[in-house]
Amino acid sequence: MWWFQQGLSFLPAALVVWSAASFVFSYITAVVLHHVDPLVPYISDTGTIPPERCLFGIMLNVSAFLGIATMYVRYKQVFALSPEKLKILRLNKLGLVLGWMSCFGLCIIANFQKCILYYIHVLGACLTFGVGSIYVLVQTILSYLMQPELHSKDIFWARLAVFLWSCSSILSMFVSSVVLYSGLYGQNLVQKLHWDYQERGYTPHIISTVSEWSLAFSFLSFFLTYIRDFQKISLRAVVSLQGQTLHESPGSFRAEEQALLVAGSI
Repeated sequence: MWWFQQGLSFLPAALVVWSAASFVFSYITAVVLHHVDPLVPYISDTGTIPPERCLFGIMLNVSAFLGIATMYVRYKQVFALSPEKLKILRLNKLGLVLGWMSCFGLCIIANFQKCILYYIHVLGACLTFGVGSIYVLVQTILSYLMQPELHSKDIFWARLAVFLWSCSSILSMFVSSVVLYSGLYGQNLVQKLHWDYQERGYTPHIISTVSEWSLAFSFLSFFLTYIRDFQKISLRAVVSLQGQTLHESPGSFRAEEQALLVAGSI
């Protein structure tokens, strides 16, 4: 049995590979069509102009769906492992809410382009990476609380390192973006897709774009730490039919006659 066939480990693996591919494919398309500069453009700039905008939007929407599924499985796993620990259960529910908010932000990024609806796009970025980083923190705390009985120390330190990587990227991106868009280097820089290295503001621009790519891949790297955990879990869906036909009302059957007719596993 291959590693991705064990449990549900294919979910976080698919999330990471698909999301990374959405960034890389839209970047290649935008560069080939000369819509952006080859040297580290903003990720959002690579999904601004058709046709890469269409590819960027579709692939990120799929990434959001994979993220929702991955975070739900993680939630169910922690709940099953620590059913009587109230502190862990509360953090686990908080993590699920934060994670789904982050996925919703990813949908906003995918469907509201930076050069068209800038402030809505920024809201989506804050939800995706800002709230997403808090989700990473919550999961890191859970890993700490669950060691050594349920989690190894190596997993905790790996997740802590990814969280610190994300925080440093956020800080670097925030500071460089504030400097870049402060008005010292011109107006309407949000619409600017091509930069020359001799231009004023080029240095903070490069720092900001490198930080954004670093943040995106740090966030994706976190889900790689789920692969080993997900190899030990599977979910089963049980389908219960309340009658032998679909045209009769459920009230026509007595409760004792309602039996489990179909069951399957996913």
